[in-house]
Amino acid sequence: MACPHVEYVEFIQAQPWWALFPAIIGLLSLLKFSLLLLRWIYVSFLRPGKPLRRRYGQWAVVTGCTDGIGRAFSFQLARRHGMNLVLVGRNQEKLSQIAEEIKEKSPKIETQTVVIDFSGDLVEGVTRLEKVIQGLDVGLLINSAGISYPYARYFHEVDDELLKNLIKINVEGVTRVTHAVLPGMVERKRGAIINIGSGAATVIPSDPLYTVYAATKAYIDQFSRCLNVEYKAKGIDVQCQVPLYVATKMASVRKSSFLIPSPETYASAGLRHIGYEATCTPYWVHSAIWCVASIIPESAIDWWRIGFNLKIRKRGQTKDARKKAE
Repeated sequence: MACPHVEYVEFIQAQPWWALFPAIIGLLSLLKFSLLLLRWIYVSFLRPGKPLRRRYGQWAVVTGCTDGIGRAFSFQLARRHGMNLVLVGRNQEKLSQIAEEIKEKSPKIETQTVVIDFSGDLVEGVTRLEKVIQGLDVGLLINSAGISYPYARYFHEVDDELLKNLIKINVEGVTRVTHAVLPGMVERKRGAIINIGSGAATVIPSDPLYTVYAATKAYIDQFSRCLNVEYKAKGIDVQCQVPLYVATKMASVRKSSFLIPSPETYASAGLRHIGYEATCTPYWVHSAIWCVASIIPESAIDWWRIGFNLKIRKRGQTKDARKKAE
């Protein structure tokens, strides 16, 4: 009786060479998937973060620092990386409060505060920022300030004030602050700029009923990609971080969960990704969702998203109606 292994080898040898193509392609596909999976595990859980102060500089500028992701970044930059902070926000009282809290937890850290009303006189505010950072070794800029819709709505329902603020804060604000901080980095030949984008513009194909918000975040993504190519040779890393939902006031989610991290959890992951990819999703669950979304037909995601956002719109309208009735 012939050995099964010998019979199998003889069968393979009897086949024309081109008949092995499907098996070869399948093997290569499996190898590619395995390598991508191993890389994702390494990036998400094993890759070390960079020593930000030593690599980029002693000071970090953080906008939108009085709440949410910006606040979490500020505390962790001080505690974990020993970076001095230029805290940027629109309310001096809140800025002073967070500066005191940081000083209590990290006594060696220096802080400066700059008031910028991103929806108001932006040029004047940025001029104040330029004066404060003059002479400082600013190595890191985190553009975290931003706004979204109060709740989902059709484009024709977006009032002029909201439309103006979305573009001025999310687009012009990030652009002008970056333009103010970047020359010092160029002069020192080192630095990193982190712009907070959104999955609404990068992970999913569209975000209906949040159209202008998604469009402003698409600007942030492309703005970051182009700057990264422009300034990489000058020692400056520019990165767009793309979170999905994070438990913040802007997302109207207060309770964190496995799918929706707290600002502190997100910031911890975000800091570990600085200095690597030009576009990234730091929180590992969000990056896994991005992988799944990439293989789902766009039409299916669009169908789900508009249905999901219509429910948010309905709840928001009901809440507004109750307020008016009161």
